[in-house]
Amino acid sequence: QNTCSQRGCCWSPQSDTSVPWCFFSPNHGYQVQGSQRTTKTGFEATLNRLPSPSLFGNDIQTLLLTGEYQTKNRFRFKITDPNARRFEVPHEHVQPFTGPAASSLNYRVEL
Repeated sequence: QNTCSQRGCCWSPQSDTSVPWCFFSPNHGYQVQGSQRTTKTGFEATLNRLPSPSLFGNDIQTLLLTGEYQTKNRFRFKITDPNARRFEVPHEHVQPFTGPAASSLNYRVEL
């Protein structure tokens, strides 16, 4: 039996130790708006915040999810605010991925 708090966190003890006991209900967080858009490196999708209680406050209502199929074994995703640039820590050895998207993937991504 699930027990959920006002903020949407649910608790359901399971006998299977590989299943998390604490989780958020499906009406919490963000939902894909429309469909994903194909890019040279993978895809983009717009995420809209669902009308649920905030955990930390100052939630961004619309987010951009960018997915890159970098190699057949490596997928990179990034979630950003499309309306405001924010500081991103530079890394001296990691260059931007310019594509093309890898094929014959050893993983599957679903939105």
